[in-house]
Amino acid sequence: MSDPINLDPTAARIVDFLREIGLSVRWATIDGTTFLPGLHLEPGGIVVDAEKLKYPGDLLHEAGHLAVMATERRASTGPSAGEEMGDEIGAQCWSYAAAVHLRLPAEVVFHSDGYKGSAESLIDHYRTGVVGVPLLQWMGLTLDQRAAGAKGKAPYPAMQKWLRS
Repeated sequence: MSDPINLDPTAARIVDFLREIGLSVRWATIDGTTFLPGLHLEPGGIVVDAEKLKYPGDLLHEAGHLAVMATERRASTGPSAGEEMGDEIGAQCWSYAAAVHLRLPAEVVFHSDGYKGSAESLIDHYRTGVVGVPLLQWMGLTLDQRAAGAKGKAPYPAMQKWLRS
């Protein structure tokens, strides 16, 4: 199925970005309940039901789960991203960086109907680079202030690469 004609402009920007970095986005009707409305993961990408997608920023969150997975795991993942806290923190930290890269307000990803009422707090954590950055740095995706300064590169939320090897 081709991209929906009436796709929300923010969702369209996000989909273009995800495809540019090497993740697939496929449109299909999704039957049943999903963790986030209108989305589920498949090997290497995201399946989106445009009729059920409630928040475009959820695309970045789910992509964050794929992005922080090792290549082998990303290539074989199923509808669930897993429930390990490290995976969740990595996905959130990554999705914040992606929102900054796309010049989207952080609230697009960390919207008021998600994150169990902690969206504002999470934005503050990721904006300051306190939470998640060491994990993404360990994965080879970004650099903290000290490492970036030593290498003459931009620190988080700038990313050195978008997908974990």
